[in-house]
Amino acid sequence: MSLAIELIAPSGYPKDPAAVARGIARLEREGATVRGAEVATRRLERFAGTDDERLADINRLADPRRPLADIVMAVRGGYGASRLLDRIDYAGLRRRFEGTSTMIVGHSDFTAIQLALLAKSGLVTFGGPMLCGNFGVADASYSAFMHAHFWNAVRGPVINVESTRPQVHTLNVRGTLWGGNLAMIASLVGTPYLPRIDGGILFLEDIGERPYRIERMLYQLHQAGILARQQAIVLGDFSQSDPVPYDNGYDVADAVAQIRAQTGVPILTGLQFGHCDDIVTLPVGASARLMSDPDGFVLEVSGYPCVGRARAA
Repeated sequence: MSLAIELIAPSGYPKDPAAVARGIARLEREGATVRGAEVATRRLERFAGTDDERLADINRLADPRRPLADIVMAVRGGYGASRLLDRIDYAGLRRRFEGTSTMIVGHSDFTAIQLALLAKSGLVTFGGPMLCGNFGVADASYSAFMHAHFWNAVRGPVINVESTRPQVHTLNVRGTLWGGNLAMIASLVGTPYLPRIDGGILFLEDIGERPYRIERMLYQLHQAGILARQQAIVLGDFSQSDPVPYDNGYDVADAVAQIRAQTGVPILTGLQFGHCDDIVTLPVGASARLMSDPDGFVLEVSGYPCVGRARAA
C-alpha cells in the first residue's frame, strides 16, 4: 500500500539531522512517499522556524489545491504550538479533512494543536509516534512494538491496547477517548482550545515533571471540573519524574492516590503512551470502550480515520 506522508514542524527543531534521515528511511521502507522534509531544516532559536513558517505547516493543509496526504506527521515536540493556536484556519481544515481518511499524528507539545482541532474543527487526530523521537532513533533503541502498533492503526479499523498492570478499579465503560500531554492540557484550561468532553475516557502522559507538579496539574483539571466529567482517566508514561531527597519518598503513585481520593473518578495506570519507546497510537476524539479488572485493562477504539479502510473501499 503506497502512502503519502507529509511532515510538519510546528514546535521545536530536530536536534539530530541523522534522526530525520533515519525516520524518513524507515517510513519509506513501508512503501510511503515522504514529502515536506525541508521543514526539518528550519531553525530559529529553539523553534523549527518563525511562527509564520510553523503556522504555514498547519494552514497549508487546508488548501484544496494541494494533494491530500494519507498521513500528516509531526517532526517532533518541544515547544511552540501554543503560539499558533489563535491563527490556525480551523474552518478551512474542517472543510478539507472532514470525511477523509487522513491521519494527523504526533504527541507531546503537539497535544495543543490536536485538542484545538478537536474543539474548533471536530477533527479526530492521533496521539502517536513522531518522525525524530520514534521513527528516527538509533537502531538499538528502535521499537518493533511501536512500529507494528502504528502501522496496524493505519491499516485497520479497530485499535486494541492491553495492559497487564494490576488495577484497583473494575470498569466497563464507553466514551470519547481524548487526552495527551498533561502540561499542555492544563495550559489550555480556560481557553477555547480545550474541548468539552462529557463522559469521556481521558488519557494523560508527561515527561520531566516532578511528582508534586504532576499532582498540581491534575488538581487544576479537577478544580476546573474536567476530571469529574470523565468516566475514567488512564495514565500513560511519566518518565523522568523520580522524587528528590526533599520529597521524602513522595512519588507519582502518591500523587495519583491523592487525586483518586479527592475526585472519586476511576484512575487506571500502565498505558504505553508518552515519551517512551513502546508508544501506542491512540485516536484523539474517537469512540472507545475501556474494560478493567484487577488483572489489567483493555482499551478498544474505533470510528477514526483509517487509511487502510479507505483504500479497501
